[in-house]
Amino acid sequence: MKNRIILIIIALFPMISFSQDTLKGMAMTNENGQISGIPGATVYWLDTEIGTTTNDKGWFTIKYKPEFTKLVISFIGYKTDTINVTSLNQEIHHILKDESELDEIVIESRSKTTSFSYLSTTNIIKVSSEELLKAACCNLSESFETNPSIDVNFSDAVTGTKQIQMLGLNSPYLLITQENIPSVRGASQAYGLTFTPGTWIESIQITKGTGSVVNGYESIAGQINAELVKPLTDEKLFVNLYGANNGRLELNTHFNQILSDKWSTGIYLHANNRSKENDHNGDNFLDMPIGNQINVMNRWQYQNAETGWVGFLNLRYLNDEKQGGELNFNPDTDKLTTNAWGSEINTNRFDAAVKIGYVFPEIPYQSFGFQTAYSKHKQESYYGLRTYDIEQESVYSSFLLNSIIGDTRNKFKTGITFTYDRYSEMVELVDYGRTENSIGGFFEYSYDNLDEFSLTAGIRVDQHNKLGFFITPRIHLRYSPWEKGVFRASFGRGKRSANVFAENQQLFASNRTINLIDSGGKIYGLDPESAWNYGVSFLQGFNLFGRKGDILIDFYRTDFTNQVVVDWENPQEISFYNLDGKSVANSFQTEISYNAFNNFDLKLSYKFYDVTTDYSSGNNSKPLTPNHRFFVNIGYKTPVKNNSYWMFDATYNLVGKQRFPNTESNPTEYQRPEYSPTTNLLNAQITRIFSPKFEMYIGGENITGTTQENPIISAGNPFNPYFDSTMVYAPINGANFYTGLRFKL
Repeated sequence: MKNRIILIIIALFPMISFSQDTLKGMAMTNENGQISGIPGATVYWLDTEIGTTTNDKGWFTIKYKPEFTKLVISFIGYKTDTINVTSLNQEIHHILKDESELDEIVIESRSKTTSFSYLSTTNIIKVSSEELLKAACCNLSESFETNPSIDVNFSDAVTGTKQIQMLGLNSPYLLITQENIPSVRGASQAYGLTFTPGTWIESIQITKGTGSVVNGYESIAGQINAELVKPLTDEKLFVNLYGANNGRLELNTHFNQILSDKWSTGIYLHANNRSKENDHNGDNFLDMPIGNQINVMNRWQYQNAETGWVGFLNLRYLNDEKQGGELNFNPDTDKLTTNAWGSEINTNRFDAAVKIGYVFPEIPYQSFGFQTAYSKHKQESYYGLRTYDIEQESVYSSFLLNSIIGDTRNKFKTGITFTYDRYSEMVELVDYGRTENSIGGFFEYSYDNLDEFSLTAGIRVDQHNKLGFFITPRIHLRYSPWEKGVFRASFGRGKRSANVFAENQQLFASNRTINLIDSGGKIYGLDPESAWNYGVSFLQGFNLFGRKGDILIDFYRTDFTNQVVVDWENPQEISFYNLDGKSVANSFQTEISYNAFNNFDLKLSYKFYDVTTDYSSGNNSKPLTPNHRFFVNIGYKTPVKNNSYWMFDATYNLVGKQRFPNTESNPTEYQRPEYSPTTNLLNAQITRIFSPKFEMYIGGENITGTTQENPIISAGNPFNPYFDSTMVYAPINGANFYTGLRFKL
C-alpha cells in the first residue's frame, strides 16, 4: 500500500520530452496500484486518419500538428478515453480504466469529491482536494468536519485543540500517516493534526478497521493517510488568504518549478496568527489561545517513466507558539506563579523524508519501493504551575516488494520496516525518558476476482525492545453477489505503546493529581495496548427517479485484550492503569448519498456508539462520547458560465447527550450533571469562482452560536483543587465567520 502511491505518480505526472513533430506518450493500466504499459493499444487523432499503436511497453509516438487537439486511446476491455492536447511539449501518460471499474461511486457535492470503491477489499473513503474546498480547512484537524466518518471534538477549554475520533476511539488508536509514513504519533499526538496545512493536502484516504499489515502494527480503529500536493502537478503559484472574526489570519503560498524533464521542486509556506483576545462567555479565560505558526516545506520530485524510477525528497521546519489562560496573564511576570493562571505551548519540529520507487520494465507487475524518514519534535510547555516538556527523535524506514504469483489475480507484497524513537520527557520535573525500537517483516497476499470475490490476507512479525515479539494477522474479504452491491468483512489485531502524557495533555489544564499505577510494565510501568477489530459493511448503489445514489452500512467492534485505562471518574485525580476486565467499542453507521438533481447533492448519516470500559469503580460508558450522532450535508453548484460559477454548501450535526465524568465528591458549585444536553452545530460556506485562476469564499462555523455554559470548573479560582477545563462537549467561542481568497497561476 505504501508503494502504491509512489507507483501511481509515474502515471499522473507528465514529463517534458518531445521531438519537433511527434507527440510521445504511454498508455497504462492500474491493477490495484500496480502500473504497467498496455501493448497494442490504439492511439489516433479524433476526426483524422492519423493513428498508431503502443509498443510492448505501452509507449507510442504519433505525428502532431497544432490543429490536432483531441487524442483518442482505446483498448479492448478498457474504457476509451479522449485527451485534450494543447502543446507539443505535453507528454501523455494516461491510465485506461477497466470496464469493471465503471461501478466505482463518485459523489460530487459542490467542488468536492468523495468516493467509495466497489472493488477494494478494505472499507476506504477517498477524499479529494476538492472536498477540502467546501470549508476553510485551515489544517488537517479541520479537514473532517464535513465527513461523517470522523468525529471532531475540542479536547479542553484552554488550548483550543481539536481532537478526532473514529469508531468511538480517540486518534491515538488511528494510524495517521503522511504519504504512508507515520506522522502524528508520540509527542505530536495532541497537536500534530494542526501541523499539516489544508492547502498542502492533495487527497485523504480514510480506512476503517485495522487496515493493511504493510503500514505497520499500530492501527487499531483505522488509518488516515494524507497525500500532499506534488511539485509537478501543483499550480506554479498558489496563494490563499484567510481571515476570521475570532482574530485568526492565515497565509498559504506555493511556489513550484519544473527544472528539467525529470526534476521538479516546490516551496510551500504557511503562516497563521491569532492576536485577538476573545472571552465570549465572560469567565476571564481566553476562549481560544493566541499565538502564531510558521511552517515551511521544500519538496523535490524525480520521475523517469522510461527507466521506471521515481523519487521524492521532503524537508520541513515548523515553529508553533500558543498562549492561553486568563485574560490578564502576562508570561513575562506571571509564568509559573499564582499571579494569574496561564499556559504556553512552544513547539519546534524538523522533518526529512526520502521515497524511492522502481518498476521493473521487463517484468510486468513487479516493483519495489523504499522510504525513510527522520523527525525531531521538541515541545516546551507549562499549564498554570505544571510543566511538561517532551522531545522525540524518530527514524522510520521501510522496504516493499510487489509482484504476482502466476497471473494478475494473485498478487503479493512483502517487505521489512524499522522504527526508532528516543523520548526525553519531563513531567513536573519527573524524568520519563526512554528509547523504543522495532524491526519487523510482513507478507500480504491478494486474490482479485473483480466480478465477485476478492481477498487480502496479511501477517507481520515484529520484535520490539519494549513490546517484545508479537504477530499481527489481518484479513479483508469482499463479495459482490449482484450489480452495485458489495459486502465486506475484516478482522485483525493491532498493538501499540501508549504515550499517556503526550496523548492526554489536557490533563495538565486541571488541578487533578496524576495517579500512575505501576504494574511492572516497560513503559510508564504499564503494559502495551492490544486489541482485535472486527467489521462488516454493505455498499449498494441505486437509481431513484433517474438520479444516482448509494447507501453504506457498517458495523465495527473493537475488543481490547489490554488497554491503558484513562480514568477521570475521581474529580480530584486522573489515573492510568492496565485494564482489568473488558473494554469494548461498538460502532454502527449508515450513510446515504443522493444526487437529487443536477449539481445538487445530499448526504445523510446516522451513527451509534456503545463504548464501555471496566474502570476501578465499575463498568461505565466512555465519558464525553455521545451514543448518537446525526449528520446532514447539502451542496449545490450553479451552471458554469464563462468559466465562473457559485458553490453553496451547508453541514448540520446533531450530537446526542454525553456522559460527564463523575463529580459527586466535589462541592455543589463545582459539580456537573450526569449528562450534557444535546447540541446542534451548523456550518456553511459560499464560494464564488470568477475564473480558473481566482475565487473568493465566505463562510461560518457554528452559525447558530451554540456554546457550552461555564466550561471551566472553578474558573474564578484556578489554583484551588477543583479547577478543571477538560469537561468540554460543545464550542466555547460562539459563531465564527470568515472570508478568504484563492489565486492560482
